Order: sequence, then structure tokens, then C-alpha cells
Amino acid sequence: RWASLIQQGGRVLDLACGNGRHSIFLASLGFDVVAIDRDEQKLTNFSQFKKITPICSDLEKRPWPLSDDKFNGIIITNYLHRPLLPHIVRALDKPGVLIYETFGEGNEAFGKPTNKDFLLLRNELFNTLSETLHIVSFEQGYVVNPKKAIVQRVCAIFNDNSMNIQLDREG
Repeated sequence: RWASLIQQGGRVLDLACGNGRHSIFLASLGFDVVAIDRDEQKLTNFSQFKKITPICSDLEKRPWPLSDDKFNGIIITNYLHRPLLPHIVRALDKPGVLIYETFGEGNEAFGKPTNKDFLLLRNELFNTLSETLHIVSFEQGYVVNPKKAIVQRVCAIFNDNSMNIQLDREG
């Protein structure tokens, strides 16, 4: 629902992309997508997509693989490795859009992940990002689709007073 905020035709990073549903969707909208995942097998799904550049990297065991690359949008779902947050924010170009959704504390009642290292604390995404980025939307709580879970979702952009953002009523 927030992809329209990303600069049309811009570069997007799909971090921990898995099977690439977001990469494929964004490429179909005309974005140039860099799709990173540690599972090389999953990255073979992109061989037919010219607008997707796959990168195999274990983000938790290797240095940040993108050096000074900048992106108009960054998408992250169902993944949390807190030491990457500064790299993620630095990788946003102005005006960059971060769309992030992952599991929150309380999710252990519904299944994996159950490890506290992979569960956000209450309001954690909002509190962590709001000093650097402008929060466009923040949600947290119980969801039933695609499965029962506790999640946090955020859409954030650089906090730049000169930026004029117009959102339609439906977001």
C-alpha cells in the first residue's frame, strides 16, 4: 500500500527477500530492485527478471554488502537483525521510503519466531526510527492473515521539512 511513495522508476532494496514476492511486484511496477538473501537457491527465481539484481549474502555473518549504495525504497518483511538498522537507514536516498514489517513480542503464542532476539519490543520500530525518519504510518498488534501473528509495520521517510508529501485518504 505504500509503494506509491517510492520515487517512480527508482532503485529499491528488498532485504532478506526470501522467494521474492516483493521484488517481483516492485519490478513489475518499473522499479530497479536489488534482492538480497542468504539462500542462493531462492535467488534463482529472479533469472527471468531483468529489473532484479540478486545478491547472495548472509547479512548476519558478513559485512554490509552494499557499501555506499543508496536506494529510493527499502522493503523488509519477516526479518529482524537489529545491528543492520543503522546500515538500512544510511542506505536510504533522500527522499527514501522504508517499508518494514516483522514480528513483535507476543508472537511466541502463535508460532515462530519465538526467540526474543527476533521479536520487536512494543513500539520498537517507531521509537528506533522516529528520531531519524518521518513516520508516515505505524501499526502493531494481532493479525490473522496470512497467519495469526503479532506484528509491527512502519512506513517511514527522511524527516525533511522541505518535503511535501501528499497521501490519499486510503493510504
